[in-house]
Amino acid sequence: MSWQPLEQLVAQIDDGARVAIPPDYSGVAMAATFALLSRGVRDLHLVAVPQAGLQADLLIGAGCVKIMEAAGVSLGEIGLAPRFREWAQQGRLQMMDATCPAIQSGLQAAEKGIPFMPIRGILGSDLVALRDQWQVIDNPYGEDDPILLVPAIRPDVALFHAPLADSRGNVWVGVRRELMLMAHASATTLVTVEENYDGDLLADPVYAAGTIPHFYITGTSLAPGGMRPLGFFGDGSVTDSEHLIRYEKLARSEEGFFQYLEEQKIQLAGVNQ
Repeated sequence: MSWQPLEQLVAQIDDGARVAIPPDYSGVAMAATFALLSRGVRDLHLVAVPQAGLQADLLIGAGCVKIMEAAGVSLGEIGLAPRFREWAQQGRLQMMDATCPAIQSGLQAAEKGIPFMPIRGILGSDLVALRDQWQVIDNPYGEDDPILLVPAIRPDVALFHAPLADSRGNVWVGVRRELMLMAHASATTLVTVEENYDGDLLADPVYAAGTIPHFYITGTSLAPGGMRPLGFFGDGSVTDSEHLIRYEKLARSEEGFFQYLEEQKIQLAGVNQ
């Protein structure tokens, strides 16, 4: 395996692609996100696994997203995701409301190569009426026992940041099983990585259980600190809360949002400010 430059890695994400992204507490590929913003990608269908934050808000505010599929989009304790909120309220964004179990189940169906997954927890909620693809059927093995069918979610791309990858292309994600699920369910998996591991991760008893085999990985790019300003599991780093607080205040307006991008030296391609 050879490392790819970051721009080459994100060039594999086409306009209109269905892209799975992790929550802010997992391995968010922020350096790759900034590269996507600079490239001017368009009409993405983001699938939050199962919720999203800064990454999604940036892509939405820059006009890169057409559809947002998520259990929620927020900046956690910092507050609401301002660009997501405004775009959703103004109807500039198609929102596919879901729940955490629904998204996980849809990805698990794709992982297993089956068309749907049965779940129960959503029954009785308003969400059932909002999602035409979700179907309620009678349990074929029991009487008066409805069950909800969630269709498989098959992303075109899984995009995330991980601590380690080796020369064979294996990627270690540790306990972050949502990243492994994303890789299994997606047609393409693109990963930015903190460090190169000298050896075979799958042959190391310490790392093997938390390693995604190379045949699930399409491309990797070495990007130390590639999750900043978000924290990163595994290296003791924490989210830069002051950074997020400033972002939230600025991004309440479109002008402030573009001021933030200028401060981060992000040059957008093809965006009317």
